[in-house]
Amino acid sequence: MAVLLIFIDGLGIGKRGPHNPLDRLSVEEAEPIAIFRDEEPRLSHGGVLVRTDACLGVEGRPQSASGQTTILTGVNAPAALGCHKQGFPNEALRTIIREHSIFLQLRRAGIEPNAFANAYTQRFFDARPRWVSATTVAVESAGMSFRRIDDLRAGRALYHDFTNRLLIESGEDVAERTPEEAAEVLAGVTAEHRFTLYEYFITDRVGHSQDVLGSLEVLAGLARFVRAVIARVDLASTTVVLTSDHGNVEDLSFRNHTLNPVPTIAWGAWREIIESRVRTLADITPAVVEILTAKETTL
Repeated sequence: MAVLLIFIDGLGIGKRGPHNPLDRLSVEEAEPIAIFRDEEPRLSHGGVLVRTDACLGVEGRPQSASGQTTILTGVNAPAALGCHKQGFPNEALRTIIREHSIFLQLRRAGIEPNAFANAYTQRFFDARPRWVSATTVAVESAGMSFRRIDDLRAGRALYHDFTNRLLIESGEDVAERTPEEAAEVLAGVTAEHRFTLYEYFITDRVGHSQDVLGSLEVLAGLARFVRAVIARVDLASTTVVLTSDHGNVEDLSFRNHTLNPVPTIAWGAWREIIESRVRTLADITPAVVEILTAKETTL
């Protein structure tokens, strides 16, 4: 039994209309990430949807640092802070991640090996930024190795832009990938691990820029990628979960995050646990841990 968690930054459930680029794509182009308010989604392969609360009972717009900390730990980080925290996690959030990250919870339960499928460039290590992502803190706190560009070239990792175009633009000697080629890589990583996490945040970037044409290209490519992953993963033994930290790209009428719920979609084995357990972002990690540890006790 394995779980693949695909984290998409800035993907909410909004209304149809010219402000929503997902509504400008055809049904075939946008499946399965086009989820609209008050409509039943089109989800192939037996997918199930949970409209998930990203506000977590705290006033204000959901933000990346606190939302991602919540997803990765099961701790309601905005409630712990008393506010939503944008950008990268501060020390209070890093402490929560270091004590409660999903990687640590699974290791303590004897569920291994686990993987963060994203590749890091050498520049990250040479000029370590002061502020790092919640996923980076989670990997470090669990003592896991980072995947690097050599792993990407060898088909053992993906960049946060799975096409590799951003890497090529920055001067890295790597080949561009189609969404289907990238999906083949992620399916291979998933097959070798009990839990795999992949992070994609270009959606939040184009949402903040209010780039209509860019968002259409990004969303169509992302939908192709997700469809291809689902087609390549063994759904008889793997639960695939897609979720987000807050809304953004579904409403380009303004630059801020939205108050919309986010989609949590599950396919494959034990998807019913996601459907029954998840109501807010704080339920993602407990549901994943339950899937993997419950299966463990039945062996």
